[in-house]
Amino acid sequence: MRPMTALTVIASLANDLISFIVFSALDLLDFLLCFVYKLVDYAMEAEWRPCYCSGSGKDMIMNSGKILISDNGGSKVLSLCSSKLELEDISDTLYSRPSLVSEISRSLKLERKHRQTTTTSSTTTTFTINSTIIEMLQCKIGGRQANPVPRWSDCHCKDCSSWCSPGGSPDTLFIRSLIPPEAEEDVLFIHGFISSSAFWTETVFPNFSEEAKSKYRMFAVDLLGCGRSPKPGDSLYTLREHVDMIERSVIIPFNLKSFHIVAHSLGSILALALAIKHPNSIKSLTLLAPPYFPVPEGEKGTQYVLRRVAPRRVWPLMAFGASLICWYEHLSRTICLLLCKHHQLLKFIFKLITFNRIRTFLMDGFFCHTHNASWHTMHNIICGSGGKLDDYLDIVRDELCCDVTVFHGGADELLPVECSLAVKAKIPRAQVNVVQDMDHITIVVGRQKAFARDLEEIWKNTKNCRQLNERNES
Repeated sequence: MRPMTALTVIASLANDLISFIVFSALDLLDFLLCFVYKLVDYAMEAEWRPCYCSGSGKDMIMNSGKILISDNGGSKVLSLCSSKLELEDISDTLYSRPSLVSEISRSLKLERKHRQTTTTSSTTTTFTINSTIIEMLQCKIGGRQANPVPRWSDCHCKDCSSWCSPGGSPDTLFIRSLIPPEAEEDVLFIHGFISSSAFWTETVFPNFSEEAKSKYRMFAVDLLGCGRSPKPGDSLYTLREHVDMIERSVIIPFNLKSFHIVAHSLGSILALALAIKHPNSIKSLTLLAPPYFPVPEGEKGTQYVLRRVAPRRVWPLMAFGASLICWYEHLSRTICLLLCKHHQLLKFIFKLITFNRIRTFLMDGFFCHTHNASWHTMHNIICGSGGKLDDYLDIVRDELCCDVTVFHGGADELLPVECSLAVKAKIPRAQVNVVQDMDHITIVVGRQKAFARDLEEIWKNTKNCRQLNERNES
């Protein structure tokens, strides 16, 4: 064994051992924080607040046939008849996240059972429901209106709560737009997880050529729960809710009949969902660092994506941060309490330290959200798409004629380049551009001039799919 290989193996084993110790301790800490937040919530708001670790998930609750959940080796919500919200949009990773110790124990038991089993076993289907989901949805099922007042642990500043203040709108997203009077085409920009429209308007928007600024109407949205957009406390931030809000805020009021989409990270999932819903309207799809993990046969898509995005490792640091956000409901709420609720103070300190030389738009996007929004969006969109993206990409490949271009940073530690290469494998016509030495953020930030030129070239060379479809239909 060569020295470098031996060092690599030793480092990997050390990472595994330290990770096991650290995340086992975090499992216990999150369990304790559950009781702490119940007490504080009751003291501050005079009511208990449900969380996803409080339900047993073992009781069958049919509620007069209104709610049905299937368990095939793991809970999965199937349907909800009494509400517009359809429960199949909810990822089981919200309420099924085993501790590290129990997961390792289960893996060993399954391996031992697999070795001892020589005959094919039958699969039994049972029906169960996590009672927490019932509590989380009581406002919607009962027809009560959501309380627009932020929770005690959320930020109450003007930027974060503008949607529920006088003059704000709880029904539409906050939009930054560039609308020239003689525009010929439309472009929709969708940011990534816990970011904001400033990710585009502070980078590529100022760097477009004068020709592009006069030719294209450009719309950058703050997604539901992000930036200055609504952050409803009773929303589960499902894919359906995100897409509906984009349609209600941009596509319908601005009459977007044919448009380009540029999307980063989580926004790529929403872009694909919009493309499936509006197949004749999409002129081009430009996806940056799409979180697409092909699910191996026999694996549960939601759980597989959870483990790929958040592997519960202390190194690299990006993986450690993602694991804290994804696996620990109450720890992630504590992080939001410390960072998001006090982001104005942190921004002030940051400006003092840097003598106001560095713009803080990335900090603004990162801090201006609530725990409820980030927690549900992470699980219901990124993890919840684990079993959906294969079908979405197949439809884009087989039924849409729009151009597909993918950019990925060669140094991206959050989402590996293999994600974009997997998109290429599903959609052979997709153009994949790996930008060396760039990561998940610097794929745009820092190279905005070059990226603006790339976008203009993509739009300029896009064929008119709408005319082709109309011609084929006639």
